[in-house]
Amino acid sequence: MDWFNNFWAVYSNLVLTLGTNALLALSIYLTLSCGMLAMANAAFMGIGAYAAALLTMNYDAPFAVSLAGGMAAPALIAFIIGKPTLRLSGVYLAMATLGFGEVVRVLILNTEDLTGGALGLNGIPQLTQWWHVAGAVVIALAVLWRLRRSKVGRAFEAIKEDETAAGLMGINVTGYKMLAFVLGAVLAGLAGALNAHLTFFIGPNEFGFDRGVEILTMAILGGINGLAGPVLGSTILTLLPELLRAFDAFRLVVNGLILVLIVLFLPKGIWDPMRFRRWFRAGKTRSASST
Repeated sequence: MDWFNNFWAVYSNLVLTLGTNALLALSIYLTLSCGMLAMANAAFMGIGAYAAALLTMNYDAPFAVSLAGGMAAPALIAFIIGKPTLRLSGVYLAMATLGFGEVVRVLILNTEDLTGGALGLNGIPQLTQWWHVAGAVVIALAVLWRLRRSKVGRAFEAIKEDETAAGLMGINVTGYKMLAFVLGAVLAGLAGALNAHLTFFIGPNEFGFDRGVEILTMAILGGINGLAGPVLGSTILTLLPELLRAFDAFRLVVNGLILVLIVLFLPKGIWDPMRFRRWFRAGKTRSASST
């Protein structure tokens, strides 16, 4: 077991980051599955991270309470801003939620007494264990799997395909959009809370525009036609920087080239069940014709 202990000592943070990034990818998968291009997930992650860290550092709250606070705070904010914001769609919704993310970043920078401002919060207790992250990912996948096959999941799919037609069929479009938005905020906040108690330090620049684009890329890269897609995309984007260390200065170029090739040749993402079915049927047809 020495090899495992050595591996865990070096790569434990990377392995646990795989889990927190999977939660972030699943958080934006929720809004995308309802047809919304919302880019507030990085901001929700930041709200959850700061809320949980402040509960732990300033109030000596138990870890479970801090995690609950890290989920409740972004959920409440999502409910408040969702009322006016979710009336928008497409690029306008993306712009509005990006603007919200910038507001959150500026507020963090200008509330130094509470958040540490540009210096961030340092010395956060390292309370996150591997089973916290693994349990969170498993529970999130189980809940979303059940949700996907329920009345709510069918409503999400109908809204994604045609919002107007869904409304004419009696689906509460606004209510289901709000549900997807709030649940996405809960998952992003949980990821932020777990990450804050893993890395000792959080700062406002960790939750800006770049982070939001990275979260979206995880889901798009893996594919949003199933729960496996966002998890696969987050795993690839998390591991790529480590796998490409040998390229040194050209690492970012190679990283970008890989992403461009996947987008060009696999527009629905790497995980596309329909494509796999077509390949399977084509294989059966070739086998039958050869016999």
